[in-house]
Amino acid sequence: MSEPLMVLKKPSYPLTQSLLSYLERYERISKVSVFYDDLLRFAGSVNVYDKNETDTLWIRVYYSEFERNEIDLNLKKVYSLLHSDGNSEIIQFLNIDAIDYCTFGNSKPFRIKVRNILNDNYVHFYIKKADASRIYGLELEDILSPDKINFLVFKDTLIEEHIIGIPGDVFMDTLLDNCTEMEKSQIAKEFVKFNERCMIRLLGDMRAYNYVIVPIHDFDQVVYKIRPIDFDQQCYEGNFKVYRPQFFKENYPMIKLIKDKLEERSIIQYKDEERAILAKRIHSAENRIKKLLNIMCHDTISTEEHLNQLKMELYRYTNDMKFKNAKSMGHIMFAAFEFITRNFKNTNLI
Repeated sequence: MSEPLMVLKKPSYPLTQSLLSYLERYERISKVSVFYDDLLRFAGSVNVYDKNETDTLWIRVYYSEFERNEIDLNLKKVYSLLHSDGNSEIIQFLNIDAIDYCTFGNSKPFRIKVRNILNDNYVHFYIKKADASRIYGLELEDILSPDKINFLVFKDTLIEEHIIGIPGDVFMDTLLDNCTEMEKSQIAKEFVKFNERCMIRLLGDMRAYNYVIVPIHDFDQVVYKIRPIDFDQQCYEGNFKVYRPQFFKENYPMIKLIKDKLEERSIIQYKDEERAILAKRIHSAENRIKKLLNIMCHDTISTEEHLNQLKMELYRYTNDMKFKNAKSMGHIMFAAFEFITRNFKNTNLI
């Protein structure tokens, strides 16, 4: 049996003042006082089961009447900040249907279900302990991925919108076999691109339950997109394979799909396409990325051992001395983005 790619649990890293100033500059600071620790003071809980009566490992928590009124109001205000720029008029039409607490994983988030009482539509968002690695991951996702993501920070608390989609493991277990052959080919293509995107921006731990499959109905077909939903393994691990979803055994059905459906030249083409798109995004958001990475260069978001291991593995992978000379994870990210943009500058793609 092969050894697991990740062994130790990742620690949480505090947000520096420089990072907080950056977040304020780009309107990521919450105007509502909401603290993760306040939600931990629940009076009791019950287990949450899915439609098949399987324990989800989430618990539904409840609070004393006095605390619940204050918590509900603040959560409604948070929702209005996330979705309507703080419009207080909508608060009267909102109800906090449920507050669930996750009992596993690194971040142990609270999941908030907010319902509009006028039409019974509802959405979720999450409240977690703010972690610098996750913040960098969320920012890079918002800047570089095909999809935008909304989040807010209040001191040591992170408020993160829910990303809609079918968890990768659920999709592979229940839906993948029923896809048409054309859909399977398209999913294989998307996983190649997803794998390349994670590798270049060093987003780690994309096991099947850390990303979602998003089916989009076009006029004559269903198109599938893949989105990450967990960002706390941004630039932490030293093993380069952790940043390449292809190496997790949980993703084997996707790897088999690629082998069955795509020729080697198609795989190379899709990788080049994704690199070209990333190069364009890096170029168009150059100033913002530089600000973020300059902060990351002076931040500690990993161990010295991981840093040394990763920069040497990347040097051997690319033969680029900038990786070997990197002094921090921020410097590694600079080197990665320069490597991509440099390779496409002479192709008229950026």
